[in-house]
Amino acid sequence: MAWTRKILRVDLDKGTCADEPLNMEWAFKYLGQRGLATKYLVEETDPRVDPLSPKNKMIMATGPLTGTSASTAGRYSVITKGALTGAIACSNSGGFFGNEMKNAGYDMIIFEGKAKTPVYLLIENDKARLLDAGDLWGKSVWDTEETIKAKHQDPLIRVASIGVSGEKGVKFAGIINDMHRAAGRSGVGTVMGSKNLKAVAIRGTKGVAVEDFDKFLDAVAAGKKVLAENAVTGEGLPTFGTQILMSIVNETGALPTRNHQDVQFEGAGDISAEAMAKPRRSDGKPNLVTSAACFGCTIACGRISTIDRTHYTVVERPQYQVASGGLEYEAAWALGAATGVNDLDALTFANFICNEQGFDPISFGATVGAAMEMFEAGVITEKDTGGIKLNFGSAEAVTELAELTGKAEGFGAEIGLGSKLLCEKYGKPELAMQVKGQEFPAYDSRGIQGMGLTYATSNRGACHLRSYTVASEVLGIPEKTDPLVTDGKAGLVKAFQDATAVYDSAGLCLFTSFAWTLDDVSPQIDAACEGDWSVDNLLEVGERIWTLERKYNMDAGFTGKDDTLPARLLKDAAKAGPAKGKVSGLDVMLPEYYQIRGWTEDGVPSNETLERLAL
Repeated sequence: MAWTRKILRVDLDKGTCADEPLNMEWAFKYLGQRGLATKYLVEETDPRVDPLSPKNKMIMATGPLTGTSASTAGRYSVITKGALTGAIACSNSGGFFGNEMKNAGYDMIIFEGKAKTPVYLLIENDKARLLDAGDLWGKSVWDTEETIKAKHQDPLIRVASIGVSGEKGVKFAGIINDMHRAAGRSGVGTVMGSKNLKAVAIRGTKGVAVEDFDKFLDAVAAGKKVLAENAVTGEGLPTFGTQILMSIVNETGALPTRNHQDVQFEGAGDISAEAMAKPRRSDGKPNLVTSAACFGCTIACGRISTIDRTHYTVVERPQYQVASGGLEYEAAWALGAATGVNDLDALTFANFICNEQGFDPISFGATVGAAMEMFEAGVITEKDTGGIKLNFGSAEAVTELAELTGKAEGFGAEIGLGSKLLCEKYGKPELAMQVKGQEFPAYDSRGIQGMGLTYATSNRGACHLRSYTVASEVLGIPEKTDPLVTDGKAGLVKAFQDATAVYDSAGLCLFTSFAWTLDDVSPQIDAACEGDWSVDNLLEVGERIWTLERKYNMDAGFTGKDDTLPARLLKDAAKAGPAKGKVSGLDVMLPEYYQIRGWTEDGVPSNETLERLAL
């Protein structure tokens, strides 16, 4: 139960859609979503395939809890070889699309090949067909979703689509569902665009069954009670959203500023959660309109925002005056502190563009920050940028580049390469703040040591959602550890990585882990699915998934030498705050991490480890 036990395989070359049974032997070893889809990708593709080749596959996958009454159980993931990184990519999204896919009767959809002309997939319960998307190609995500719903005369159809950025090969294009929820990182939308696949539209009404209904209801009720009574999931996130972190991380001295040149941003208060809720001087209205929740979520951390109608970014742009998808912490940091911009309306506008045209605001903002540093050093000039003055603090530059990048035009096409390729092109690779080609999120690893190891070892490139040690090092969850020390961080990172793989594979939002441990998750999975899903077994599943991803990357050409950080974080000490004078202690943590994982000194999973995990 819980699994639908059915896959939809879409051959874009032939234009066919066919059902097939889910491999249940694999399901019991990898659970679902991230883990199970990764197993399919590993078995069906060459790790050295070009991410944009028709031979690369793209998988949309749900977890066994997706579509059930468990809190936050509306997640789905997109698994492929990432266009930005060339590494394993698994990009997770909320909203309502995952629930619709599960209720249509599918655990996952596997896309292979490339359509001769643009198409979109329409699923109506058991009926799946590819339809012409010629009239949708060139449209934004927002226009695409509205057009599909109007065409099929069903406002309840759920749509996941790419914008122009995905069509034109922006390296960090994402897939947007429900207008503003994103499978946003690693270039999964770029892969989708390379297949001439514009959108997936689903209407599902079949329901989701569980193994032991009464036991499941009890476990779900207990889990929701824990979330409601927790200070973070019951109060902080519902009230302030993820933006509650802006002031906290800035005070911690770990807010990367102006391309990681600084660790604190003097303008953080202007773009914080508190600023979003404060009435503006110009019109007396706050940036924040209301909160929003994904399917089945009892936390509701999402934001709906508005922009001052007189602000330069929205003049003659009525569609941006009020739009779904207000600033979340990572986007606010990347568009703001990373570029030195403290104009809240400008950041909100740029974030709307990211949603509308479907590209990752983290990679975008971080890449703009790198370009700004090169501009101020004279490496890039106005001749290169088409007349745009790329100075740190320029809101106009950020908003103009957002529009250009969304269409892959002008210098926006250069930004669309991502920071690694952009900085290499201009002879300054050391200025790209990335790991394995993916830009850092909003935590400086000199001020939060565990995040340095997290970034260096992340299987999809620099990422906070693979091991959020900030929970422990800053928020004290599940226990407080000192962010400035390296002792114990190798074990902490491994524990977070393995547990996170379980949350992602179950179909749950990672934010539940602020309140839940696997002791709360295990009873829900155990009641929903046949089999033994004890905490110990789940931890083994998580470790198996992590190691399989690692093995895929090594087969793709990555080595232990890629488990590193830019020299700036290893050699240039933090200039201010609690971490003043400190650099990342990666050199101390990494060997211990390899040993704890049962890997060799070079970071290769040993034969004993592979055998223990049945790999």
